[in-house]
Parts: sequence; C-alpha cells; structure tokens
Amino acid sequence: MYKGFFKRFLDFSVALFSLILLAPIFLVLVIGLAIANSGKPFFYQKRPGLNGKIFEIIKFKTMNDKRDKDGELLPDAERLTAIGAFVRKTSLDEIPQLINVLKGNMSLIGPRPLLVQYLPLYNEFQNRRHEVRPGITGWAQVNGRNAISWDQKFNYDVWYVEHISLILDLKIFFLTIKKVFVREGISQDGQATMEVFKGNNNE
Repeated sequence: MYKGFFKRFLDFSVALFSLILLAPIFLVLVIGLAIANSGKPFFYQKRPGLNGKIFEIIKFKTMNDKRDKDGELLPDAERLTAIGAFVRKTSLDEIPQLINVLKGNMSLIGPRPLLVQYLPLYNEFQNRRHEVRPGITGWAQVNGRNAISWDQKFNYDVWYVEHISLILDLKIFFLTIKKVFVREGISQDGQATMEVFKGNNNE
C-alpha cells in the first residue's frame, strides 16, 4: 500500500510544499549561480530512473565549464566555484530535484540516480536499485554518501529496495537533515564528489 500509492502521494505533497517554502532561497541561488557560471544556474543530465527509464535530472550548477589547452574539461575539483562549494556542502544543489519529484521522475527517498553510462556495468544485484524511483536522498546517503565504496553504496541501495517502508523513509529523512548540518561524506579524498564507477563482477 505504501510503496504502491501513499509514497507517491506523500512525495508530491511534500515536494510542492517545499518548493513554495524555499522559493526565496531558490531565487537567490539562481541569481548567484547564474553570475558564477556565465548565465547557467542549472545543470541538466540524463539519468536512469524507475525500471531503468531515462529522465533528465535538474540540479543547481556548482561547477563552471573551464577547459584545458586541449579543450578538455578541467578536473571537477578545479571547476568547483566558491558559491558552488557552499551550495554543495549544504546540499542546496538538490533543491531543483523537487521538480523531478513533482513530475514523477524521482522520489524524495530512494537510491540516488547515477550516470547512464554505468547501466551496462551493473550486475544483476546492482541493477535492483532501479526497482524503485530514485531519490533526492537515500539509505546510502545517510550511511556515508560519497565517502563510501561503490560496493557499500550498492549494498545499501538494494537493502533499501528490499525494506522500503514509511518508517524507514522517515528515518532517512531525519538522518539526512542531520547529515546536512554535520556535512559528512560530501566527497572522497581528492574528488569533488566520488570516483568513477568502472564496474565489477560481484554478484
């Protein structure tokens, strides 16, 4: 009952209320990031969602588009702007994803949507993360976020899929609020976020 109907109803209601409540902050960040990123406050990227269906995720753009002499983008850590670093550390870059929740692409709670190019690399166990809508935050995020290994992340994601419930979602919600204030697990050492997933043969 919860997974099939009430979760979606709760997602829509909370996302709509949150967007209205956060509208002043949203506007300030749009202006600040537009200035820092040459008029581009938003970042759009295709990600796999429920059952692997591709959708376009919306986030605040925290990195500029500076390139090296060969025309290649500089490393993430070098492109992270000052305001972008603040927005990322406070998790404010996730606010636009409330629009994805309203559209039904995402849930408030669920496995984080990863890159499309990772899809062929997943084994059967890892691919189970797509049995539910991806979330703005999830079980892996409150248990290490980007500071944990890929194997740990997938284990947490699949555990969530198997144990999804209102109580668990509420627990993740309140733990997420705590993580935002503590600012833990924002990135791995030497990375702006997390290292690239290269696949493995673990089942």
